[in-house]
Amino acid sequence: MLVLEIVFWASLAALVWTHAAYPAFAALLARVAPRGVAKGDVEPSVAVIVAAYNEEAVIARRLENLLGLDYPREKLQIVVTSDASSDRTEEIALEFPGVKVISNPRGGKVAAQDRAVRQTDGDLVAFSDANCTWAPDALRKLVRPFADPDVGYVCGQLRILDAAGGNKEGVYWRYEMGVRDAESRLGSVTGGNGSIYAVRRRDYVEVDPRFGHDLSLPYLMVQHGRRAVYEPEAHAFERPTPTNETEYRRKVRMFEHCWLIVLRGKMLRRLGPLYGLAIVSHRHLRYASGALHLVLLATSVALVAHGWVYAVVLGAQLGLLAAAALGVGIARYYALVSWATVVALWNYLRRGVPATWEAAEGTR
Repeated sequence: MLVLEIVFWASLAALVWTHAAYPAFAALLARVAPRGVAKGDVEPSVAVIVAAYNEEAVIARRLENLLGLDYPREKLQIVVTSDASSDRTEEIALEFPGVKVISNPRGGKVAAQDRAVRQTDGDLVAFSDANCTWAPDALRKLVRPFADPDVGYVCGQLRILDAAGGNKEGVYWRYEMGVRDAESRLGSVTGGNGSIYAVRRRDYVEVDPRFGHDLSLPYLMVQHGRRAVYEPEAHAFERPTPTNETEYRRKVRMFEHCWLIVLRGKMLRRLGPLYGLAIVSHRHLRYASGALHLVLLATSVALVAHGWVYAVVLGAQLGLLAAAALGVGIARYYALVSWATVVALWNYLRRGVPATWEAAEGTR
């Protein structure tokens, strides 16, 4: 009985900490002891790299958007690095004067990005997904934190456009941006986003092609003595998948890569105590949420006759599951995303993680 009680309280505490207490703690500490960034109106030379696989439906719009940025054209290089696209992606990109097109053998997004970095110059390398758009001043805002010599990585703010269906990703993303802002003000973010980010060329790290930059680059920057910060004024816009169910399938694919990095990426090496706490709280425990919920549910059932607390926690979990089953938007989103972490871990342990990817449903 004592073991069950310990497991119950540990799983409950971990869930409350990762989803509520840690974000509140980070926000409070960022107010009390912020670490500023010396931003400046700098104009370094930048290579903007768009990784693309079969993006003929959106690549022209993406390039038109990048060519219209408010940034000195002589300091801007635009590159499309194609992961062996079998459609007209490369042909369409070649129609844009001044755009460099790199054709790669099929090897995944990161491998295509690495090759593009090697074939470009410039003080910074910036990255963008093919299906997003940037605000006209996004790049100018994105490079401002690089005036601080300690900064090696900057990610901007991804704004999720209204879903045509019932996907609640936008609600989650606003919450996530708040946590990211607090982490940045404390020192460094624990994760980025693929829609808008940049790295100093000398700080760029080639990682395992299966890892992905969103999770791997921020902690690697910190391990190398640099900062990875968030610039909320650099805006990118992207359509979400149309429903919670399509978002679930996208999350399974994403979490497979996250589990690979958590289990094999040596994330906790050479980190200070505060950033180490952030990584465990925001990444490790967050990805373990589905497993923690299963443990909490099982121990709640086993202990329900031994105290009102266990009955209340069990009732809350069953209420969440009932709301999800009835289609209540945010409850269904949370339940599906939590379950996605479990399925992704099972997939990773069973068959590993591929380096290649397919476009998410409904995001083009």
